[in-house]
Amino acid sequence: MANIGVLIETTDKGDVKKANFGVMTAARGNGGNTVFGLLIGADAAACKDAVQAYGVQKLVPISAAGADLSSSPDLQAKALAEAVKNFDINVLFGLSSSTGKDLLARTAAILNLPLVLDCVGVNLAENIATKFHFAGKTFAKIKIKAERWICGIRPNSMEAKPAACETEILSYAAPVHDTGRMKIREVKKGDSDRIELTEADIIISAGRPIGSAENFKILHDCAKVLGAAVGASRAAVDAGFAPYEMQVGQTGKTVSPKVYIACGISGAVQHFAGMKTSKTIVAINKDPESPIFGKCDYGIVGDLFEVVPELTDALKRG
Repeated sequence: MANIGVLIETTDKGDVKKANFGVMTAARGNGGNTVFGLLIGADAAACKDAVQAYGVQKLVPISAAGADLSSSPDLQAKALAEAVKNFDINVLFGLSSSTGKDLLARTAAILNLPLVLDCVGVNLAENIATKFHFAGKTFAKIKIKAERWICGIRPNSMEAKPAACETEILSYAAPVHDTGRMKIREVKKGDSDRIELTEADIIISAGRPIGSAENFKILHDCAKVLGAAVGASRAAVDAGFAPYEMQVGQTGKTVSPKVYIACGISGAVQHFAGMKTSKTIVAINKDPESPIFGKCDYGIVGDLFEVVPELTDALKRG
């Protein structure tokens, strides 16, 4: 039996992000593990119902006496490292999100522990993590030869399986102090109504053929009906048609939705690396020789400016 920690991320409203539930499932392993949910800057009582449905036995809100953890990633990592030591955690899991990658890497450096990020599979019994290599062309199984290690899980890459339990809240004040070396002075938020790509069950994305930022409206119209997030390829972002926060791919966000709709995207390996774990891939492209058709589950040979509005109308009709 091992103590497994899960760094839990929450939304701006304080809700547990859905992508965490797959990580909690991985942390349970084949059973017998004690799963600790580690919270920084969130209300444990508000998160309790969500996490106990997925097998988190101990929920730990982490604080620091006389210091504001939200003001410094360095301070957060120090507090997280102290929690790992205090609760004798063998493996620390978290999301391979922008926040997770930053905080897990800092914590690994402080504790001098092995770190494996962007994993799509984990075998806790054998200390093996699975991830993509070479821009998604192949899998690599990495054997961690250490008793303690840290692992970042690609969002939505692991199926979330409920396992109800009774969760105990254990508050923990980390013995750390703020050195003042790093301060977060301001956080500028994007569109608060936009669905986060890494949390979305459905994503519809466009490539350079979308032609302009204004033309993304047809994707947003479709996304509104589908309850989807809107993404973009690097080519579309580089052309100035979409902000970087919408970029999916090797140099953008890595996503694993239930449905990924690629509009005018060729299927280059750099983009495919960021969405290949999508459960179902739908391609819309007027070039029948486009590589995307060799990688998708369903393909439509057609102009995205004709197909997407027709899809939107059909969905509205129900």
